[in-house]
Amino acid sequence: MLKGVIHAARKRTIPVLALTFALLGGNWSSAWAADPPCDKYPSAKQARCAEIWKELNKEDGPSIAQFGLDQLKRREQGKINAEQHLGENMAFIKQSTDKRLERLRARMEKE
Repeated sequence: MLKGVIHAARKRTIPVLALTFALLGGNWSSAWAADPPCDKYPSAKQARCAEIWKELNKEDGPSIAQFGLDQLKRREQGKINAEQHLGENMAFIKQSTDKRLERLRARMEKE
């Protein structure tokens, strides 16, 4: 019985962690905001870049959280396995990050 409980907990750990990071993304990303992608700008523009990056993360937070919830639901329903879940999450993270970086670049050009 204990083995079954441990297995069930492991099955939920990755989706729960992914969901947690997705939901907290807007908050913990602000600590990362001055790192790449903002470090490529002159130091005088890095603070503004960090503000924009934080805004972009806030704007995208709800859609990122919804994706995480949808993934968790699909995983719990057995529609995707752990490998598919991880692959789809990584693809989504890369795609959404690339879009935010493009929006950041466009906004920084206007500054």
